[in-house]
Amino acid sequence: MVIPSILLNFLFPPPTSLFVTTMSVIGISSLTNAGYMEIKGKHMQYSKFLNEGVAKKENETKLSSRTGMLWFYTPALLVGLSSFLMFPGQDLRFVLLASALTVHFLKRVLEVLFLHKYSGSIGLESAIIVTLSYTLSTATMIYAQYLSRDILDPSIDLKYIGVGLFAIGIIGNFYHHCILANLRKEGDKEYKIPQGGLFFLVICPHYLFEIFGYVGISFISQTLYAFAFTLGTIFYLTGRSYATREWYISKFGDKFPKDVKAFIPYVF
Repeated sequence: MVIPSILLNFLFPPPTSLFVTTMSVIGISSLTNAGYMEIKGKHMQYSKFLNEGVAKKENETKLSSRTGMLWFYTPALLVGLSSFLMFPGQDLRFVLLASALTVHFLKRVLEVLFLHKYSGSIGLESAIIVTLSYTLSTATMIYAQYLSRDILDPSIDLKYIGVGLFAIGIIGNFYHHCILANLRKEGDKEYKIPQGGLFFLVICPHYLFEIFGYVGISFISQTLYAFAFTLGTIFYLTGRSYATREWYISKFGDKFPKDVKAFIPYVF
């Protein structure tokens, strides 16, 4: 894959790996399509969108929300942890990338176990799709980084900026997840309009900070695959945020503040 020379100031040259190239194309195209489907009302079947936007399937297998979300994140966490054993003695950039991915999914697993409150289930098909996306993208990102080990670093080093952005993203995402969890008392399954943090500006600040986190990861990595996956994630979360705002408006009507955007303050 050929990329403009000016981008080589920021990126490692793409590896001569058919697997990584294929995964780059699949990742950005599938996530972009998933974001478009969210805007069109065809949602991934979990959280508030369970059974919305799709025809109900008879005898469809469903998982509890806790079990489904553990499926989402645990394999990717294991990939991150195992990378330290599979690729020992790597440089600082590799260690930072593998650490960021491991911390990201460890946080997710701990939130599933100890923070989130649940009100529904997750379709098995959606659980498999999301699990494969997280697991394959994590493995590919680490492998692409490994393939760049003997290549001269890009002239513009973004890895320390990436660490800062990742820290902002993971802290901001956790903070707003705490707000969402505290909206409900034990046993309460009703949705409420979130308040606190940046919820007065956007309905999905947790997605905004998740994007900060992934931008940070791509800055740490500086591989084409990492940027492609991050761009695809931005497209998907844009669609999911739009759909979430529309859902809140449909559910709460005039009670939902119209100046609250989807996930970019004052803009979208």
